[in-house]
Amino acid sequence: MRRVLLALTISLAFAQPALAKERKTKPKPKPAAVVDQTAAAANAASAAALRYLDVIARLDDAPGGPQLNAVIVTNPQAPQEAARLASTGRLKGRTVLVKDNVETREWPTTAGSLALKDNMTGRDAPLVARIRADGGVVLGKTNLSEWANIRSNASSSGWSGVGGQTRNPHAIDRNPCGSSSGSGAAIAAGMAWAAVGTETDGSITCPASANGIVGFKPTVGLVSRTYVVPISHSQDTAGPMATSVADAALLLGAMAGSDPADKATAEADKYRTDFTAGLALSSLKGVRIGVLQKQSGRHPGVNRVFDRALSDLTAAGAVLVPIAYDMPPELGRDEGVVLYFELREDLNAYLTALPGNPPVRSLADVIRFNKDHANEELRWFGQETFIKADQPVDRATYEKARANSLRLAGPAGIDKLLADNKVVALIAPTEGPAWPIDLVTGDHFISVGAGTLAAVAGYPHLTVPMGDVEGLPVGLSFIGGKWTDKLVLELGAAYERARTVTLRAPGLKRWGE
Repeated sequence: MRRVLLALTISLAFAQPALAKERKTKPKPKPAAVVDQTAAAANAASAAALRYLDVIARLDDAPGGPQLNAVIVTNPQAPQEAARLASTGRLKGRTVLVKDNVETREWPTTAGSLALKDNMTGRDAPLVARIRADGGVVLGKTNLSEWANIRSNASSSGWSGVGGQTRNPHAIDRNPCGSSSGSGAAIAAGMAWAAVGTETDGSITCPASANGIVGFKPTVGLVSRTYVVPISHSQDTAGPMATSVADAALLLGAMAGSDPADKATAEADKYRTDFTAGLALSSLKGVRIGVLQKQSGRHPGVNRVFDRALSDLTAAGAVLVPIAYDMPPELGRDEGVVLYFELREDLNAYLTALPGNPPVRSLADVIRFNKDHANEELRWFGQETFIKADQPVDRATYEKARANSLRLAGPAGIDKLLADNKVVALIAPTEGPAWPIDLVTGDHFISVGAGTLAAVAGYPHLTVPMGDVEGLPVGLSFIGGKWTDKLVLELGAAYERARTVTLRAPGLKRWGE
């Protein structure tokens, strides 16, 4: 596991004002109680950061430990930074791990690929800059499914050439799901207060569900994508991953906002708010919620847990409306056309604009790099998705596919289901339980959930833990209309309070031990 230590150089300049001016401007001393409170906050924030670094050292890399491979680089100055920021902004020195396809100024941004192992841009993605400005401490960067799991359909989620295979802390021989696998595993294992993940379709919600934490994919355009290694400008977004809805909402408030370089965020400032406001008082009483029955799948364990969640929602006063909905097959077909087209266009633009002299400037370069480094990059699975994406579809076909997939997922999908059934949100299980890690034959998903609807439409999707199947967590999805992010978070927080199941702590052992 790679570790890069952040070296900080701090230079201080002192100026001696004139005595008369000093007498006029010298601040009054703070009351002792205020000083004590400030010092206590600084000490607490510093101690928390130190504790998280210790957890990473013990659980991520140490011989004899579970070796989760969730974190690829840490910031040893985090305790000092946390102390300094303990009274700053809304985050007040809290520690945040960042998925390694999001640029941070201290370290390379690799997307898990050896082709970008030295991609030191020296800049923060705007969402990271916002976190820092709001009092957040970047504790390190997390492993991920290489290239955000778009390289191959036969991949093992959580594997990258840079970081190796991430393990699920609830069962270390089980998959953490992708592509924000490191972020999900790290938060479940107690390695930071919260983490940043990214999603194109399922890459926040699936690892959150599989690792037993909260994950929120916001409306596309609420959070900037600038300096985030892209797949699709139509569907990509970053989002928070945390142990509670309130913490996810707090981090979202720091991340969100308009960015002139990302036109999708033009309305973000209009919808940016204190997403934590009212969460503690949100109620399910009388709230109509649509239950996507066919999207619960056929796994008996998942259905038992889902039934318990439905009972909890009903007991809390929610009015559950059963909905029989069939996902149109052309939705997935046209989403694929869009992702292939935009992957080539968007990744080429990102790589071409990188500072420095990276070995890859295009998707074609990445394909060649992987062939030249096949022992390291292609041992476990190939790059057939990359190869297909590099054979461009004509723009007219792409635009037709995008228009149709967006219509099916949005106006004819989520919007119609909400309106026809007079409900404010849709629910279903997020994903099935984690499958055994299988580098030889790849992932083994089961057919559960409706995340593709929210992903293609660009609408908010929250997953909240609702229990486990034989010790393997599963989440409950809340999906809402465009820009209803705060409402979706309120529903999730109300469900958290109504939930009667006891959530299991990660065992940090193999399943069944």
